[in-house]
Amino acid sequence: MSGCGGDHQFSGLDPTYKRALWWVMIINAVMFLVEIGAGVHAHSQALLADALDFLADALAYSLALWAIGKHHRIRAKVALSKALTLLLMALWVFGSSLWQWWQVDVPKAQVMGAVAVAALLANLVSVRLLMVYKDGDANVRSAWLCSRNDAIGNVVVMIAAGLVYWTQSSWPDLAAAMVMSGLFLYAAVTIFRQAWSELEHP
Repeated sequence: MSGCGGDHQFSGLDPTYKRALWWVMIINAVMFLVEIGAGVHAHSQALLADALDFLADALAYSLALWAIGKHHRIRAKVALSKALTLLLMALWVFGSSLWQWWQVDVPKAQVMGAVAVAALLANLVSVRLLMVYKDGDANVRSAWLCSRNDAIGNVVVMIAAGLVYWTQSSWPDLAAAMVMSGLFLYAAVTIFRQAWSELEHP
């Protein structure tokens, strides 16, 4: 997840890339609606965290589309805003998971597992659409990182669902949410470093 930008990095000026972003944005918006409902129904902090991630990603992709063709400093600043959003998400998910640790509701493992599988399939499609552009500038790279981290998060939720079913406890769900918080934080730092480098050394 490392790498700093230069003048010759792909900046998104490709109709195929724009179409891919549109599709990925739509996929994320739909999955947000699916997961927010499922998370509330299943009492799953991990699903709610993943739903929030889908919403943030849909907004990030819309910003990425807007930034295409703009001056490199504008694109880098858009990437910085994404890094800030990921940081805020990491803090919110971590804090709310700590708060929920003392609650007694055991999530519905079957719902968690089924929705996590659907979310994983959606994110694998997104990863496939964006994979060829993963080494672009900070704005382009942040779109790739969002989808890649989401796919990893879905696998974590699937494992948590199995552990919830096995232990009949909420701790695997909360632990999964905290792992996702760490993924958000790591991506935020990575995007911030590359975007800041592009601002200082265009």
